[in-house]
Amino acid sequence: MAIRKLLLPLTGTAAGEAALDTAVRIARIWNAHVTALHVRVDSRDVAPLAGEGLSGAMIEEMMSATEKESNERARAVRAMFDRYVAENHVPVGEARLNEMSASFATVVGREEDLVAQQARLADLTVVPHPEAGEDVSSSDALHAVLFDSARPVMIAPLVAPARIGTRICIAWNGTAESAASVQAALPWMQQAEAVRVLTADEYHRRGPGAADLLSYLALHGITADTAVFRPIDREVGAGMLRAAKDFQCDLLSMGAYSHSRLRQLILGGVTRHVLENADLPVMMTR
Repeated sequence: MAIRKLLLPLTGTAAGEAALDTAVRIARIWNAHVTALHVRVDSRDVAPLAGEGLSGAMIEEMMSATEKESNERARAVRAMFDRYVAENHVPVGEARLNEMSASFATVVGREEDLVAQQARLADLTVVPHPEAGEDVSSSDALHAVLFDSARPVMIAPLVAPARIGTRICIAWNGTAESAASVQAALPWMQQAEAVRVLTADEYHRRGPGAADLLSYLALHGITADTAVFRPIDREVGAGMLRAAKDFQCDLLSMGAYSHSRLRQLILGGVTRHVLENADLPVMMTR
């Protein structure tokens, strides 16, 4: 299945422009439409969080400050979008079949709810890389799409890549999540220059092996090879990223949270390491 619609949730501008650049590059490859979505915080949501012991005037002041900050952020994000599309000659308008274009929308509400809902009718959601100093576990839009959309999500690097999808790595561990990542990557692999399956004893779970995956890909007309990587300093994710770099990979596709998210938040894990450290586009599915 070709990619026709991309969703791009934009919360801020620091990592947002690189994500917009990444999404536009993907849209040019597939003649797809990019829907940039900015979710404004509803100031009324602040009141239940204020807690007891605050006067009505204090709550009103908090709501007013929230509204002001929300307005300023919305203006900054829209200005960034308008400047980017003008400088890069991106057609702006409604989505049309086999035409690359982009549009911008602003809605008010809870970002994690609205983004996950919109992502259900997008072929791919591109999210900005978690910014420096931000706990990756708090990236609500990313996790909402992963857990509540049944669609793949691509984490854009902090610097948009010159190429996307010409040399693809599939992180394979035999799980249902990694199988979903293969399905999401099939259209990419069918037009890639080279494909490599990354596997490791420390990463593999119960399920088909890498050789079985190669046979499956061959039925789809995809020729791939296999690389067995080793953890670096006992980090499986670090070994995976090193193997991807050695292949000059410009798109890594992998399943997310084969272990529970809570376990990974407490103990760390492959998903978390890749989210925090990848400097290339990473497509995740769950």
